Amino acid sequence: MSPQGTTQMTRRGFLEATAVGGAVAAAGGEAPAPAQASAASTLAPPDDGKLRIVVFGAHPDDAEIRAGGIGALWAGLGHHVQLVSVTNGDIGHFAMAGGALAQRRTAEVAAASKVMGTHSLVLDIHDGELEPTLANRRLLTRVIRQWGADIVIGHRPNDYHPDHRYVGVLMQDSAYMVGVPFFCPDAPPLKRNPLFLYSHDYFQRPNPFRADIVVAIDPVIDKKVEALVLMESQFVEGGAMGKPNPALDDPAGRDKKRQGVREAFRRRFASVADQNREKLIETYGPAGKDVKYAEAFEICEYGARPNARELRRLFPFLPAKA
Repeated sequence: MSPQGTTQMTRRGFLEATAVGGAVAAAGGEAPAPAQASAASTLAPPDDGKLRIVVFGAHPDDAEIRAGGIGALWAGLGHHVQLVSVTNGDIGHFAMAGGALAQRRTAEVAAASKVMGTHSLVLDIHDGELEPTLANRRLLTRVIRQWGADIVIGHRPNDYHPDHRYVGVLMQDSAYMVGVPFFCPDAPPLKRNPLFLYSHDYFQRPNPFRADIVVAIDPVIDKKVEALVLMESQFVEGGAMGKPNPALDDPAGRDKKRQGVREAFRRRFASVADQNREKLIETYGPAGKDVKYAEAFEICEYGARPNARELRRLFPFLPAKA
């Protein structure tokens, strides 16, 4: 597998890929019978003692937005980071849809992972139709097991989009099951429960996001922003809520839009740092006052509950002591 391997997989195809091959096909709330395709990214990373991280996002861009910075930090130290889109994003554009859009967005996240040094995996479930079914619980459990995850990140179950919410539910439901031997017995259970984390959001009900871990991403902000700019279907053209923009037909107009996207994302990640300044100072000491860009995560109570020493092992780019 290349350092930034990418594939698009159905639920049944993922099951078969763990043994013999891979699959891609049109899909609904669950993935149907497969056609043949590459299964490269379902292969486990080498057993080299490095950390293994799985980040679930609902669509091809969510994992990169929520955890692309921390993913690039881990990857820069040689750890293995897989950014997973649980749906294929096939309705995420105002002017195109279906297989052509799914393929386009799969290519976009592949290009983004090449910039960040991560791996990408796109599961072939229709955008907008993800459901918290037993089949999909098995699917996410297999993804986590196959990667041998030490850390799993995903949306909170009270995020704004139904696909986001159900990614959170499915991740939670997998948190215990990843270690149960006779649940999905085709995929070996994990010997220890991973640390499960929720990615940052602003929603307040039934409970607001709690920033347990805040990471400075200043060293990789350029990589993260450039990776996101490559997702032109979403951030240059406007995605599902976009509209025709003749200015984008002109190369200069498109470049101007790209620059606006860069600036908007920098403001967004600067806002995360500003809102969590006290936590940054607690983590980084006086240097936390100068952090410009950050990502924040909440520890899910269903997974491992690491102590300070274990957190230092899992987040080796954090200072040993503030």
